Amino acid sequence: MFTGLEKYVRKENTALVVWDVQEALVGRIFNREKFVTDLKDFISWARIKRIPIFYTEITPLPERYESIIRKISFSAGWNPGNIIKEVYPEKDDIILHKNTASIFTGTNFELMLRNGGITNIIFTGIATEIGIETSARHSLTLGFLPIVVEELVSSGDRDAHERSLKNMSKLMPVMKIDEVKKLF
Repeated sequence: MFTGLEKYVRKENTALVVWDVQEALVGRIFNREKFVTDLKDFISWARIKRIPIFYTEITPLPERYESIIRKISFSAGWNPGNIIKEVYPEKDDIILHKNTASIFTGTNFELMLRNGGITNIIFTGIATEIGIETSARHSLTLGFLPIVVEELVSSGDRDAHERSLKNMSKLMPVMKIDEVKKLF
């Protein structure tokens, strides 16, 4: 459905997002071992290609200023923990501390992309039906080209994950790892 991507996708105008690969979230996904192994390999490939890497990390607001829904959802003192060691950011990677399900809300991500001449965003991480889909859709509305890597997004809810992939594939490229690599 999405043909001709090779005309637009180059390493110079592409960034990789590694969304919320924090300890508690990774511990809940249905395909942990394969997900972590494949993500680690893909991040290594992106570093070799010199594609900028942006990690996101859930960062709660002070109690008084946290949203009502997050207060309800995380009322038991839930803590997502740190980014897992297998894919921990390196010196040139950027960590975005964020408080919402969109990478663009409350961060300088859009500003950094535009300043860096980046028009394409490769999405990986957890959870497909929450932050990945929200951010990928938001990127579309801002004029970016989102590419979701099918094997490199996951969730604690396999059915929601699969529904989300199906929904996104109607709006944007949802591709296999090898298909993404062929673009470069």
